[in-house]
Amino acid sequence: MRFLKAICGLAGVAALAVMGFVLLDTPEPVTIARPDLSRSELADRGEALLGLAGCVNCHTAKEEGAEPLGGGRPLKTPFGTFYAPNISSDPNEGIGDWSDEDFVRALRYGRRPDGAHYFPAFPYVAYSRMTDADMLAIRNAIMSRPPVDRPNTPHDVAFPFNQRWGMGFWKALHFKPGAFEPDPAKSDAWNRGAYISEALAHCGECHTPRDPTGGLDRTRWMAGTVDGPEGETAPNITPHSGTGIGDWSDGDIRFALSDGLLPDGDVVGSVMYEVVENGTSKLPEADLNAIVEYLRSLPPIENTAAPAAQGY
Repeated sequence: MRFLKAICGLAGVAALAVMGFVLLDTPEPVTIARPDLSRSELADRGEALLGLAGCVNCHTAKEEGAEPLGGGRPLKTPFGTFYAPNISSDPNEGIGDWSDEDFVRALRYGRRPDGAHYFPAFPYVAYSRMTDADMLAIRNAIMSRPPVDRPNTPHDVAFPFNQRWGMGFWKALHFKPGAFEPDPAKSDAWNRGAYISEALAHCGECHTPRDPTGGLDRTRWMAGTVDGPEGETAPNITPHSGTGIGDWSDGDIRFALSDGLLPDGDVVGSVMYEVVENGTSKLPEADLNAIVEYLRSLPPIENTAAPAAQGY
């Protein structure tokens, strides 16, 4: 009898596990709040967002002559090397045959059109917080650019980290989809700075340490990490005095974002240089001030392993 109960118990656990997996692996329905703009107007708006969201940087191979958005750029992580896919308007190699719903689902829920999960090397944890209007603007900007006929490079990631089905469980631990919700207790400028930093520019994806499963350690938000993009150090950008940017003036922060120049006269390097060149340098002054206000409001966190003075 005990043996039978044990078998029934195991069967019940297995059934619950299967049910949970099915729930985790069911693609989410997508409804889109469409802005009252033409596709050409959306494309114009999306051109600036392409750079700010890092689409051109990440999805363009580093070799000379590589065509923008054609994919192939490696992203080294502790779990292996991921290669950014072709997101050009090419209907075969890129995303030219995607619907608006396919595109929004990818950014909002981290799902491919076939329902499979994306790996979080694609920062949908941040992109999920974008508005529908900004997502559609980016899509229309991509569709207005020339197609790139370049096959995708397979990821170089070992088992079990190469199993997409496992991302359903990862999402259950680390991902809460949904657009950014303004904080009514904060100023309009703060909310704008938070939206740019947390959603569009996804600063936390690079500047926040991760736990052993690859989830963001939100108790150390923006505190810097030695395991930053492409294996580089992403510095502490909290207002901690000494290891963060607490000793920087507002002008120092704005200048770093607009011109790439640091308070000591050096320049930002490598990945951050691309962020500035293609993204933050194109922002209006009001948006730069909004980012400054948001960064100033963060809890100051000490991190001697990735100080702002050395991270760039």
